[in-house]
Amino acid sequence: MRALLAATILIACAALDCAAADWNVNTLFEMLAREKPGRATFQEKKYLSLLDKPVESSGELEFTPPHTLEKRTLLPRPERILVDRERVTLERGGKTFSIGLRENSAIAVLVESIRGTLAGDLGALTRTYSAGLDGDIAAWRLKLRPLDPALATLVERIEIGGSHARVKTVEIFQADGDRSLMTLVPAPR
Repeated sequence: MRALLAATILIACAALDCAAADWNVNTLFEMLAREKPGRATFQEKKYLSLLDKPVESSGELEFTPPHTLEKRTLLPRPERILVDRERVTLERGGKTFSIGLRENSAIAVLVESIRGTLAGDLGALTRTYSAGLDGDIAAWRLKLRPLDPALATLVERIEIGGSHARVKTVEIFQADGDRSLMTLVPAPR
């Protein structure tokens, strides 16, 4: 009986080691690509060097793969940002502004980090970023650094954290020292 128990424990340990050995950026993005589109509520804190305390906002984020990302800020004041393919539309205070992603590389680099990760599109993401992964399937952190030196003068890095195929945090570190942290919680379906 002890021999059977020992064999079972060895097999279980070997299986865990194999699963850990197979955990990499490709595995993460395969899981993310299989994830269904979804909505999440968000809490965001922006830490700006000019201010003593963070600017806080909250609302909803919705992603429809592969090209549509919508951020609806509810507090402290309503705002809607819609990214549809190569166009970004901002609605705030009764006014609407629109810009192409190709016209503003600073916006494009941020949008593509989130959209590429949520879509599980590693190829699209690695055209703009180097990607490194820390942690394991239960608690991972994807670290993205812009490949283009000009973009690196705007964004130092982006760190996206999660568990399994769920993105939980998006943290953006700007080159000037400012940063933002968005925490996501899946919205009820």
